Amino acid sequence: MCTVRLFHRSALVGMAVTLALSAWAADKPPTHEAMQGMGGKHAAGAMPGDAKLIASAMRAAPVNVGKHASVVVMDEAGKMRTLRQGSNGFTCMPDNPATPGPDPMCMDANAMEWVNAWTTHQTPTPGKVGFMYMLEGGTDASNTDPYATKPEAGNHWVKTGPHVMVVGADPGFYDAYPKKPDPDTTQPYVMWAGTPYQHLMAPVR
Repeated sequence: MCTVRLFHRSALVGMAVTLALSAWAADKPPTHEAMQGMGGKHAAGAMPGDAKLIASAMRAAPVNVGKHASVVVMDEAGKMRTLRQGSNGFTCMPDNPATPGPDPMCMDANAMEWVNAWTTHQTPTPGKVGFMYMLEGGTDASNTDPYATKPEAGNHWVKTGPHVMVVGADPGFYDAYPKKPDPDTTQPYVMWAGTPYQHLMAPVR
């Protein structure tokens, strides 16, 4: 998943996205005009800095996808908070300031289920295909270990740029793409091959 450190430190890897909201605590509350400009319906209890988080999350996907997607963030207590309710079935999360690179992400409902299975060490539903965007890039991750948190000998750490991901497909789908431990990340390849969490990484340049 890239790098989905999304919630781990590995690429989608890491949905335990502990966003340091405190980094934006000093921001001024967004103006009414700014909030309206983001599109969508904002959740009650908006906090200072929410507009910046929403803008970050929207950059994960194409403009017309991000504009109508729900936006969620994990608070300091580890609870998910909805910043904006969307209408297109996609959910976006802002960049995690605790990771080295920009890694906002946006996914459809099936991909959300896949990520939940991965983060809870469950087996994803076979053949339930999901799609994710990480057009800002992703935090680097192990290409072979879904739960690695740092580069170590033999865990084939890879660096990725902007990309999209296809998760949850039948094994035969992934057989059509390279599954090398050390892939050419400028071309489509399979991350975490041979595990229940293998998925296609497709660079977007």
